Amino acid sequence: MFALRTNGLTKTFRVKRKQPGLAGSFRSLLKPAWEEKEAVRGIDLSVAHGETVAFLGPNGAGKSTTIKMLTGILHPTSGDAEVLGIVPWKDRNRLAFRIGAVFGQKSQLWYHLPPMDTFDLISRVYEMRRSDYLARRDDLIDRFELGPYLHTPVRKLSLGERMRCEIAASMLHRPQLLFLDEPTIGLDPVVKARIRDLIRERNRSEGTTVFLTSHDAGDVESLCSRAVVIHHGGVLLDEPVEKVKREVLSRKTVKLTLSESNGAARLPPIAGTRIVRAEGRRYQLSVDLKRTAIDEVLGQLIGRFGLEDVTVEDPDLEEIIKHIYGMKKETGEAG
Repeated sequence: MFALRTNGLTKTFRVKRKQPGLAGSFRSLLKPAWEEKEAVRGIDLSVAHGETVAFLGPNGAGKSTTIKMLTGILHPTSGDAEVLGIVPWKDRNRLAFRIGAVFGQKSQLWYHLPPMDTFDLISRVYEMRRSDYLARRDDLIDRFELGPYLHTPVRKLSLGERMRCEIAASMLHRPQLLFLDEPTIGLDPVVKARIRDLIRERNRSEGTTVFLTSHDAGDVESLCSRAVVIHHGGVLLDEPVEKVKREVLSRKTVKLTLSESNGAARLPPIAGTRIVRAEGRRYQLSVDLKRTAIDEVLGQLIGRFGLEDVTVEDPDLEEIIKHIYGMKKETGEAG
């Protein structure tokens, strides 16, 4: 059984073609020329119940268009899809009772009301029995540690506090499939880690299927068992995250500032590392995890230098996708 399946899913938009020059602008206004733009190109995809899948791609790759078709907002130009056994665009209302969605840049919480009021409204929208709702609400409040925020207007909450309330709200009706669109965007590392833990716990305890889009490699590594990368509207890669980590996510960025006590000291060569940038006491290193471990690099640095500050970061996901695309082009697999 699959939570989600697509076969040749395609979406083409009819858009106006811009014509050059002032005369072209008048012609476009009076007699517009149209062209077909293929946003999603023949996507074949299947997601098992309880699976956690990262759906990745650069801006304009077709991620949002695909999700809009899977949630029934858009009709495809061609192809088929089933989500929880339902054709989304044919029975969107029935599907809505079985899925949840969290969009990092769009809130489902009422801006001027406290989260508790939105929770009560959602329970009525989803026609939850009062006793079931209260038990579920109290469990989520406890798990997500929302007590201090429940009666504070959403507009006064920090982004991290709001996102915890957003995810709890999306889970109130026990969705079988959860669509997460950039759930950790703009959050600091501590809050990101907390939200990832909460999503992972729900997947493990309730078997909730997770379909995640993100530009944060940390989200993919922490939450997902599988990565699907799309580019130019088609599937470029569909592999287990562990394999992607071994073959692609094999670098980390280390940013450090030497303490003033080091004077004019310069970093010596360290096996498996490359100095990307050096500005006075500040350095940025690229570490090849296939050759050396992060703790070994940090151990050598701490043993030789006094450090004022140090951070370890994931590579930029856009760069990772470009790298994958380049690899596929070299083997002739990219479309």
